[in-house]
Amino acid sequence: MNAHEWPCRIKSARRKKRLVKTDRDKQLIQLYKRLQELHQQQLSMPLVPLQSPYQSGWKRTFVLRDDVRDSKQAEFYTALLATVNTVQYNAERVFKRKKRRRRRYGYELITQLLQEFNEREWNVNWAKLTDEQKACFTRVESYSLQTKGIEVKYVVTEPWRFVLKIVPHMITHTKLIDADIERELSYIDNYIDGRAIYHRIERLTRGKSYPWNKLYTQRAKYINRIKNLPRYSNIDAYQDLKL
Repeated sequence: MNAHEWPCRIKSARRKKRLVKTDRDKQLIQLYKRLQELHQQQLSMPLVPLQSPYQSGWKRTFVLRDDVRDSKQAEFYTALLATVNTVQYNAERVFKRKKRRRRRYGYELITQLLQEFNEREWNVNWAKLTDEQKACFTRVESYSLQTKGIEVKYVVTEPWRFVLKIVPHMITHTKLIDADIERELSYIDNYIDGRAIYHRIERLTRGKSYPWNKLYTQRAKYINRIKNLPRYSNIDAYQDLKL
């Protein structure tokens, strides 16, 4: 009797292996979704004020300079500072870090700059800047060693209006902890680490990884300059491209 005429089709050995692998991948996807739900619940836990606040290191941030704070444009620059301000934390009041120089370790000051925006963040107005605030920025082009191309940034034109200030970093609130969420998160993390399935979960949920620099930039040698020319253009238009 022909096997194709049977009421039920017999699964081949290859198909059986494929079904086992597919079922395993579905279980990993469900595990990833559960992990995301637990992380979301962990982030949504409320803050509880501490009875006795304590200091945990130091915090450095930008503030308005005295003459700018007393000027008529203090309100405008205060709103701008809320958008471009950055914060750094350190265990000591002096913000320094180790640096090796000629086989010896020394210390150098940690630099801190105002917030900068790349070309994509500027075009979509990620920071929701007004037209008056955009006039306070300057377009700066520099060569990037990572992308091997020209990198465009928008920086504050007059950074001298803001100065750094170091204040104690006080802890006044703590996150409420749910024992059931922490127990399940610990179990899932140990399960993933013990079986080394993190990379497989990343492949199933996020697909093949692409370099971040290829998402928004394109190398010059791959740009087709003839593509945007009209079909029946003059020969001078092609000569101007200097191919």
